[in-house]
Amino acid sequence: MWITPEEVLLANALWVSERANPFFILQRRKGHGKGGGITGSSRKEITEHWEWLETNLLQTLSIFDNNEDITTFVKGKISGIIAEENKSKAALEDEDSGKFREAELKMRKLFGMPGEEKLVNYYSCSYWKGRVPRQGWVYLSVNHLCFYSLLLGKEVTLVVQWTEVTRLEKNATLLFPESVRVSTRHTEHYFSMFLNVNDTFKLMEQLATIAMRQLLDNEGFAADHSLPKACKTLKNVSALKRDLDARAKNERYRALFRLTQDERLDGHTDCTLWTPFAKMHIVGQLFVSNNYICFCSREEDLCQLIIPLREVSIVEKADSSSVLPCPVSISTKNKMTFLFANLKDRDFLVQRISDFLQRTPESGHSGSPSPSTTPLSSSLPTPTGAAGEPSQRRHYSPSLPTATQGLLHIYQKDTPEEHGPKAKEKMKEESWNIHFLEFGRGVCMYRTSKTRELVLNGIPESLRGELWLLFSGAQNEMDTHPGYYAERVEQAMGRCTLATEEIERDLHRSMPEHHAFQNEMGIAALRRVLTAYACRNPGIGYCQAMNIVTSVLLLYCTEEEAFWLLVALCERMLPDYYNTRVVGALVDQGVFEELTRACLPFLYEHMQELGVISTISLSWFLTLFLSVMPFDSAVLLVDCFFYEGIKVIFQVALAVLHANMDTLLDCNDEGEAMTILGRYLDNVVNKQTVSPPIPHLHALLTSGDEPPPQIDVFQLIKSSCDKFGSLRADVIEQMRFHQRLKVIQSLEDTAKRSVVRAIMTDSAFSIGELEELYVHFKAKHIMSCYWGSSTTAAERHDPSLPYLEQYRIDLGQFCQLFGALGTWLCGTHTATLAARLFRLLDMNKDGLINFKEFVTGLSGMYHGDMTEKLKLLYNLHLPPALCPEEAESALEATQFFTDDDTPQEPPFLSDLDFLVQEVTSGEEVKEAEDASGSGDAEEKKEVKDYKYYLRMWAMENEPKKETIKDLRRMNQEQFIELCKTLYNMFSEDPLEQELYHAIATVASLLLRIGEVGKKFTNNGANKPTDNTNAQAPAAELPQPEKEEPNGESSSGQSLVCRALAEAQLETPPQQTSDEEVKDDTSVSSYSIVSTGSLQCEDIADDTVLIGCAGDQQRRGSILDGDWSITFEQVLASMLTEPPLVDYFEKKGDIHARMAGCKMQRRVERQVSSSSDHELAQLST
Repeated sequence: MWITPEEVLLANALWVSERANPFFILQRRKGHGKGGGITGSSRKEITEHWEWLETNLLQTLSIFDNNEDITTFVKGKISGIIAEENKSKAALEDEDSGKFREAELKMRKLFGMPGEEKLVNYYSCSYWKGRVPRQGWVYLSVNHLCFYSLLLGKEVTLVVQWTEVTRLEKNATLLFPESVRVSTRHTEHYFSMFLNVNDTFKLMEQLATIAMRQLLDNEGFAADHSLPKACKTLKNVSALKRDLDARAKNERYRALFRLTQDERLDGHTDCTLWTPFAKMHIVGQLFVSNNYICFCSREEDLCQLIIPLREVSIVEKADSSSVLPCPVSISTKNKMTFLFANLKDRDFLVQRISDFLQRTPESGHSGSPSPSTTPLSSSLPTPTGAAGEPSQRRHYSPSLPTATQGLLHIYQKDTPEEHGPKAKEKMKEESWNIHFLEFGRGVCMYRTSKTRELVLNGIPESLRGELWLLFSGAQNEMDTHPGYYAERVEQAMGRCTLATEEIERDLHRSMPEHHAFQNEMGIAALRRVLTAYACRNPGIGYCQAMNIVTSVLLLYCTEEEAFWLLVALCERMLPDYYNTRVVGALVDQGVFEELTRACLPFLYEHMQELGVISTISLSWFLTLFLSVMPFDSAVLLVDCFFYEGIKVIFQVALAVLHANMDTLLDCNDEGEAMTILGRYLDNVVNKQTVSPPIPHLHALLTSGDEPPPQIDVFQLIKSSCDKFGSLRADVIEQMRFHQRLKVIQSLEDTAKRSVVRAIMTDSAFSIGELEELYVHFKAKHIMSCYWGSSTTAAERHDPSLPYLEQYRIDLGQFCQLFGALGTWLCGTHTATLAARLFRLLDMNKDGLINFKEFVTGLSGMYHGDMTEKLKLLYNLHLPPALCPEEAESALEATQFFTDDDTPQEPPFLSDLDFLVQEVTSGEEVKEAEDASGSGDAEEKKEVKDYKYYLRMWAMENEPKKETIKDLRRMNQEQFIELCKTLYNMFSEDPLEQELYHAIATVASLLLRIGEVGKKFTNNGANKPTDNTNAQAPAAELPQPEKEEPNGESSSGQSLVCRALAEAQLETPPQQTSDEEVKDDTSVSSYSIVSTGSLQCEDIADDTVLIGCAGDQQRRGSILDGDWSITFEQVLASMLTEPPLVDYFEKKGDIHARMAGCKMQRRVERQVSSSSDHELAQLST
């Protein structure tokens, strides 16, 4: 047991020192401990703890400079260990669940995590910051690794997203004993001195795997809420930790027995199995799940057994004896009986099996039929051309024959027999029949080392389909899903998708040298299987190399059997091999390189220099050697693969390199090495085949001078097992994990570079800036996936799309990015402006924007000139950016831009009328001249040659760049929204007052321009000649009247106060009665502000609040539909004010904005106000 350490200053006469080192001393009380037991703990435990101190702390303590730091560090470390032990040992206390809840709340408070982020577990450890260890706690949540330490007044905080991890490994060095290294793209983090480093590292692996799956498929973590409630001893373990532990056990269980993804382990126990073929009891473990009872011997390959519950007829407790304690007998429908003994809790086990049997649906057949005797493809009603059901669907009509048995069996009926190979084939069949009699046949067959030996010697062609189904687990899935294949075929036929187009393109490339695929029967069967699988799994759809593998499956199986074998390959045995980025094959390619470096180090270095391994291995793994080796030889490797899994492919690949090591070491370039390997594989022959020779495409590589020696495929397989048979499946899975991190992060980097290259010509940002922006954009997308969003992950991420379209964000994430990276920040108005920009960028109106659209919006703000920036700002206040709801809000604001009942025109209005009139009349004269000219052209037109029309057609199809003349006119309500945005935009600028004065002048001028333009629009050619009789503009600025009597003055003041209260403004000082009336020229020199449009911090001291003179009815409350201005008028007005010109010509600093984002947490700050209260409650 651990206790709080104390410093020993003087020797104590009552204690005897047993062990000592420069920092620690182990003492025993005199008169105690000689018999082995020490009060409170055992000698074994004390020894283990002492050795842990020497192993983990001595090297670390030698780094410190003074004794005080050593004492402080040791006390903090031991205190953390004590706290962790108490957390695990005090599980029986009711308040312990509250401790975990307290830790979760503490994590959220320390690291700013939202409520959606769930803590999985936390551990005491040391984090190495430089050469100094920091003792603290590491918190492992679903999406983050967090560390916190507070030592000697120094606080250390670390947050790492699992999606950023590129490498995760456990190692032991002199400096970092039993440490865990977590690597990202830019840095490495070391954690050490865990109390149980293995458990911690396993949990880290699981969380990193979930993150990689999220990057690959965009699937967020979903907790399993159907887990049974924890027993009392596991009360302090979080539900998520139990969930992850159960998932890990389920994955190992499914991989061991090749079961489907929905199979869940209920429990396992040690037992013995009576084997009638060996007349002995075999020690192993019994596994029980919702659909199967499985057994695996403790000694590898000794015996394995799978009993589907649908095949079980009787489960009973047999008589117990000293020789056979606690036995259970299980009988199946095909008359096989299995006897398990030495079961610890036999009654509970029998009860669990009985419960599962009650939930198991009755199968429609008794026993386990042989696939060779029951053509399961007969469940296809339409392909067999059932009478009375004519079908006119494409590729699927009664006229097309359906393969109700293996294509090889159909097309070998007329093949002449050769006595030698045929005799060997008969001998193989007889050996397997004897095996079936001794070990059983079907899904309940005993699988032993004898079975493996028969597989390595080759499966006879008559049994190949049946045994492939059995060993891969496809037989179980097919039996439990009757009619499923026929439904998928019906659903897929007639569809035209990207997958079906690719399938049609590759149909005639699938083993074209084989006569089974030189006719419509083979092609139609292959089409149906591939399209049915694409319909079943649209996430994969179709990938090249699937056609080659499926064509081989169809040679030995019916269509339905081939379909389920393809399901087993793509979803269980070769995971992620056949997705759009062949991630699984790339992962195994990395594993193969690592195995080559370990087994053939000299050859590995030379091959790496040539770059050959990555070139050759991809085709080997994707097609299981079927595309690089003669068919009759490669199919034997497929036999071994279905029995032993991917391990045999690695073994054969290493054996091929080993056999050609000398010649490969002499190669000088990649082409020469590939030629050597191609010739070798092309001459791997199967001398026992009974099929006629099939010409191989790689025969072209063979030299015509001296044919290379032939290699017997059986010798190659035997050599691979002898030399590299020590490979274990669990080691391969561990290597796959490390390579998966590397491959997926490498693919993400490739995607980033591809996206940047695609848009760099259309953006003013540099490559580095674009890459940094992409990182922020992608991080926002990923956060939205695991912290909830308005759209599902499937809608946001489609791996079949180009890299540019794969990551998309919605309005919420865009507003957050706009607030962090945008230059036009308008206080509380920022979210409104961001929403308008989002609607402007969302071209297809699906509520999502991609990275290119995001960069387009930012580029206009950062790198555009004044015209481009104003053009963007102008468009933000026109539909579709300005939604109708926002436009209606401007109706209330217009009351502050209205005139009084007796308006007076400004003195310069007549001059402005004259200028606009002159310009308008000039345009009309020009239009008339153009019309007359076009008429003359029609009379004199000549017949042009075809080149002229081609040029005209090309010019029409060229994308026309939008100019400022093409922009729509802005009406009054849109102009008011623009003014509101500008006032809010300038509120935080250092030149705030100058900008307010400038925009007030511009707004006043534009209001009058709009009014003058309205006159000519309304009157047309009949222009007003008497300016005194012209109606005053509705939106003209009011002339403040002199103060009315007290009653009216007080009512007007109350309106001002009410408007200010609604707008959250401070009440301005009340005007005195002797205040003079200002004319329009004087008003324009002030900041003219709508009281309903600004926050209190936006109002300057000299701001005039328009529209608050009295409580009379305002005619401008109804918007003037004829009032409008153009962008050219806005631009010309802005250019007259130097402060506005300087503001919009100023370049933004995107680096400062992105640096600010880096300094922030990589998580959204969403700590509720109740968190502190809850934390305080739990702590008390």
